[in-house]
Amino acid sequence: MKDSIFARIAAAAALAIASIVPAHAEEQTIESAFDAHFGTELREPRDYSAAYDNPLERHIASLADGSQGRIGVAAIDLATGQQISILGDQPFPMASTSKIAIAATYLEMVDKGQLSLTSEFPLLLPVRSQRFSTAVAPVRNGEYMPAHQLIDLMITRSSNPATDALIAAVGGVDKVNDWARRAGIDNFNLTRDIATLVRDDGEFDPAVHIDLRDSSTPAAMVELLSGIYQGRWLSAESRAVIIDAMERCRTGTRRIPALMPDNVTVAHKTGSLNNTSSDIGILTGPDGRSIALAIYVTGQGTRSNREARIASIARAIYDGYAFPQRNYANAEYGGGSR
Repeated sequence: MKDSIFARIAAAAALAIASIVPAHAEEQTIESAFDAHFGTELREPRDYSAAYDNPLERHIASLADGSQGRIGVAAIDLATGQQISILGDQPFPMASTSKIAIAATYLEMVDKGQLSLTSEFPLLLPVRSQRFSTAVAPVRNGEYMPAHQLIDLMITRSSNPATDALIAAVGGVDKVNDWARRAGIDNFNLTRDIATLVRDDGEFDPAVHIDLRDSSTPAAMVELLSGIYQGRWLSAESRAVIIDAMERCRTGTRRIPALMPDNVTVAHKTGSLNNTSSDIGILTGPDGRSIALAIYVTGQGTRSNREARIASIARAIYDGYAFPQRNYANAEYGGGSR
């Protein structure tokens, strides 16, 4: 069986460390270590015409230029199957985009009769502690809420205490990883609860360092979204819980939704951590065409710059699928919010 991207990158990391000796330390960069092991680039190739098969993908690659930090993009037109991938198989920090998989894990247990949407669990509120002082950050119980309300808070407002309540309810992060594997989603790795992830954030710069903890590839996230939207793994009722909450998401108005036409329905979930911003979602046009997309942006100087990059890439993906005759060479997108 072919090794997963996680195992391969772990091997690359070990190779890089072993290669860094005093005589060659100045020559060993993260790019060269990655290139030597995988025969590919840490950042997207600058020769877009040679690297990508079609004009739309070349245009998206130009918008996802990673000279100021890695940018990963994946998308699929759910009507035609046409796909886009720019560093789509590289791991990026999931941040709060992992919350869609957590919701799916809980809802599968509802479908199996093991839990219910009215089951009540306490919010898990973080207790102040020093970074890295414990393997798991301390939390305390807060208000008890029914699961349907916790899921709503987790997705629409990205509530971390609600998320940790649901992680505990399903039996921990390993249960979420197990759900993803059984769903056929490789390259998804949830390692820590949110309280621990947030407390210890900033250990590495994701613009130049690949940390496999709490990471996923854009391609894996698009597979996750596509399967949920198409009803592959959950009942119609459970699918509706997730999609409805994503359509009412109140975070990230300057990301995927920002430049979308008013007649496009956006169902999405954002993620934010140190030097990284992301957004994943489903776009549904007035003709019923649906597009699953995942955009992970690191670096770029500021959060507002990362958000603007997400917005422009998302709009270009929508237009590229909706209007395949578009002249990409002259396409430009500005900032703004809907």
